[in-house]
Amino acid sequence: MKKYGYATHEKLKQKKEISFLFEKGKWRSFGSIRIISVKDDSILNQKVGVSVSKRNFKKAVDRNRIKRLLREAYRLNKNVFTDCFGTHSLSMLFWASKDMPEHFNDVQKDFLNLCKSKK
Repeated sequence: MKKYGYATHEKLKQKKEISFLFEKGKWRSFGSIRIISVKDDSILNQKVGVSVSKRNFKKAVDRNRIKRLLREAYRLNKNVFTDCFGTHSLSMLFWASKDMPEHFNDVQKDFLNLCKSKK
C-alpha cells in the first residue's frame, strides 16, 4: 500500500454513510475550510469526501480545481488527519470561501491548522 495514496476504500461515496455523517457529525472550520466529522467504532476505516458549493463557483472547472487541491492536501497530510480525527471516522471537507485559492500552499496551511485546532 502506498504511503501517500488515496485509495478507493478511503473515499466517502455511499449515500447511507453520507446521511449518517450529516445526522451525527460535528462541524469545525478554520480559514476557508469546513469539515464535518463523526467517529464511530462501527466504521471499518477512515473515509473522506470533498465538496465545493455550486452557488459560489458556477464553473465546473473552478469547483474541480478546488476539490483536487483539497484531496491533495488530505493525501499529503493523511497521518496528521488520522491523528486528529481517528482511524474509524467519516469526514467531508468543504471549501467555505467564495474566493478561489491562490496557491496550493494556502489550502494546505488551512488544512493543517484545521487538524491542529481539534487537539
